[in-house]
Amino acid sequence: MSRRRPSRWNGLLPVFKKTGPTSHDVVDVARCSLRERRIGHTGTLDPMAEGLLLLCVGKATRLQQYLLGWDKTYIGRVRLGWATDTYDAEGERIQPEGTPPVLSTEQLLEFKNRFSGEIEQVPPPYSAKKVGGKKLYELARDGQSIDVEAKKVTVHALELEQTSENEIRLEVTVSSGFYVRSLAHDLGTSLGCGGHLRALERTRIGVLDANDALAQDALEAAKSPEEIIDGPHWIPLERIPLPFPSVDLNPTAAQRFLHGQEVVVLRSSDEPLTAGSPIAVRRGNDLIGVGSVKNLLARGRTVNVQPTLVLGDAPE
Repeated sequence: MSRRRPSRWNGLLPVFKKTGPTSHDVVDVARCSLRERRIGHTGTLDPMAEGLLLLCVGKATRLQQYLLGWDKTYIGRVRLGWATDTYDAEGERIQPEGTPPVLSTEQLLEFKNRFSGEIEQVPPPYSAKKVGGKKLYELARDGQSIDVEAKKVTVHALELEQTSENEIRLEVTVSSGFYVRSLAHDLGTSLGCGGHLRALERTRIGVLDANDALAQDALEAAKSPEEIIDGPHWIPLERIPLPFPSVDLNPTAAQRFLHGQEVVVLRSSDEPLTAGSPIAVRRGNDLIGVGSVKNLLARGRTVNVQPTLVLGDAPE
């Protein structure tokens, strides 16, 4: 059995996806442009949506499960007047429908409060959410109607503005697993007139901003992988930020960690930690892996870290 060829490129590539292609289409473009097969992403954007799509390349694909923890920010346009079966503009028109009301500042604030904080949300019937091993959109296309349990999600920030009689602009920062389409549908249902998501842009993932992403057209037009890797958008493996605290190891402790051994670290940060939580492990400024907090000593100033993911090779 032949071994997989080591990846030539390892890191993150923020891409500004344009409206139309699927997220998988963009991954395919990146595989061609970078000449690398090991590429994934940290959260799907629907074909109708545009904005930041974060690609994991090479060894960085091993970090996908951790990068999914980043909060995400979206700007959306909700068309009032009728609902659709997909909760967006690509679906079939369904009930409820009716004349949209003109909302006062107080009413908009009431909806903002209702849909902020920890809420329960039902995923759209046409989504990649899996039930019984099958995606909801596969079941929907087969004509199967099933009850999907609501899931707890967190809305960290929400702004609503009625920009015209039949449209609401929203800007929302949310936890992983949130569906803006469901928010649009729920807004329309609450108003009694129906509503669906007309347009969507993802503007931020964690500390990464869509304004700093590589345009999809530029990704498609790249004449060589080096044109992308040497550009300002590429984030090499050792510089990848993670959505949880980090510790910095000295050379001796780093060598132990890279050999899969537990290390004891004196912390300089006051970021809260709990036993069992993930922690980014760095050597200087370089990310060398992810550990799990095993024990906290001396009021949290000293921490025992057990390796869970080692990204580098131990030095000889």
